[in-house]
Amino acid sequence: MDNIRFVLIVAFAMILLLLWQAWQIDYGPKPAVAQIENPATTDVKEDLPADAKLSDQTQSSSQQKDPVALPATTSAAIITVKTDVLALEIDLQGGTIQNLDLIDYPVEKDNTVVNKLRTLVGLKPAEKNRNPVRLFNSSPEKMFLAQSGLIPVSGSSPASDHHSVFNSQNSSYELSEGQDSITVPLTWTDSNGLEITKSFTFKRGSYEITLSQNIKNNSGKDWSGRQYSQLLRVPFQENQGNMLTSGMRAYDGGVIYTQKDKYQKINFDDMVDENLDVVTQGGWTAMIQHYFASAWIPPADQENHFYTKHLKDERYVIGSYSPTVTVANNSETQLVSRLFSGPKIQPVMEKIAPGLELTVDYSVLTFIGKPIYWLLNKIHGFTLNWGFAIIGVTLCIKLLMFPLTQASFISMAKMRKIQPRLKELQERFADDRQRFNTEMMALYKKEKVNPLGGCLPILIQIPVFMSLYWVLGETVEFRQAPFMLWIQDLSVMDPFLVLPLVMGVTMKIQQGLNPPPIDPVQAKILKMFPVVFTVFFLFFPAGLVLYWVVNNTLSIIQQTYITKKINAQA
Repeated sequence: MDNIRFVLIVAFAMILLLLWQAWQIDYGPKPAVAQIENPATTDVKEDLPADAKLSDQTQSSSQQKDPVALPATTSAAIITVKTDVLALEIDLQGGTIQNLDLIDYPVEKDNTVVNKLRTLVGLKPAEKNRNPVRLFNSSPEKMFLAQSGLIPVSGSSPASDHHSVFNSQNSSYELSEGQDSITVPLTWTDSNGLEITKSFTFKRGSYEITLSQNIKNNSGKDWSGRQYSQLLRVPFQENQGNMLTSGMRAYDGGVIYTQKDKYQKINFDDMVDENLDVVTQGGWTAMIQHYFASAWIPPADQENHFYTKHLKDERYVIGSYSPTVTVANNSETQLVSRLFSGPKIQPVMEKIAPGLELTVDYSVLTFIGKPIYWLLNKIHGFTLNWGFAIIGVTLCIKLLMFPLTQASFISMAKMRKIQPRLKELQERFADDRQRFNTEMMALYKKEKVNPLGGCLPILIQIPVFMSLYWVLGETVEFRQAPFMLWIQDLSVMDPFLVLPLVMGVTMKIQQGLNPPPIDPVQAKILKMFPVVFTVFFLFFPAGLVLYWVVNNTLSIIQQTYITKKINAQA
């Protein structure tokens, strides 16, 4: 039984391994990224949705140039759009959304407090990238586009897809003060009398874009086809991780949501292995990344066909197309889809589409992470400070675990009290291991000590700690969220390393309150834990370190009180 501490060592070793893996995500070596050729040289047909029901003739016709090249009313090939939260471009070739910037989310936060402190100690102020985060991107090495269009069925005349050239009355649109929404119309017409108006509607304060494609048929015969919407993207270096940490890093890739299987990840390797082919009522397809997501959401009341494609130059497509619609001659119809592209704020996403909030990925610990996020959000509603929300959650977790920690600290206090007698037994029966174990168990029974009593709370803390790690790392509300004094961003490391050092001190104090292992080897290993953990916590988000500091401090207070109470007993 002198190896009781082995359980604790294993538990700490598990945390150590997880910490090492997480550290590798941000600071470990990154694989080189292959050069991406100009995608304009690839086959046009390759990136259109593939439907076995469409004939080769139809597929061939869909890649032809527009029969009538009507002159655009503006010489610009790009339409710029700006709302209060978005700034983006719409390419007139295809009506493709590109270069979408999130105005309220800079790449890096300009920390005035930290820069003043750096200046006081003689350091140069840190230069920050204040440009907004860019989701959709037209550059080849970071290509990410939102494409849409129409595909005719066999026998119908060609329609506009994301290679067709549209026309626009204006070259720029901006949401004016007092205006709730703006609509950007693009038009395409062929010589047979088919007229397509593709319109994008943007609302104030919203990251949701409504796409409507109005089909006006004056061709002399019925027209039949399908609407499709897809995301095309290449993986790039910032989103790739070390293979060792692939199970720990924030997921980066494709996802779908279906009525049957709900939320599913479709990573880039899956797209290479085979093309997705799923039919579902409603649902949505998306590409997600750290803190942000982009999703096409077709109408919920129709049957949608989800697909993926792996294209040349390491480009990947995920999207959906609608059931076939028929537009009679001399009539028109409208097809609608929605695009979300913005921060993964769960309360907002819950209102847009079922399951969209699941793009906030808390890994296998979602069942713990979701309640923690809910509690953080509720406390933040009162404190208006995410740092104090973390402190509040720490208090709640301590209260929830109070019965377990109380029993644990009582057990450890009793263990510490009988430590001299255990040492005496060890010396007396140094040559008789079996007799020593028998006498030790008898002593435990007599003093009503449970040697494993201190293990359970620590084991329970592991999933709670890792869940909080995912919550702090995945929840966009913590990104660049200030606490107080020099901690102006809870999602990144403490710039002056104060919190990790305080954490190390509290861990050392707490360790001093516990009875040391009888085995000298185990004792030496345990003594190293505060140092090792301090080194790893230097690079961890300040919010996570804050949780650990508060948790350790509360544990020290509780354990000190219990130890004094036990020692005072006769």
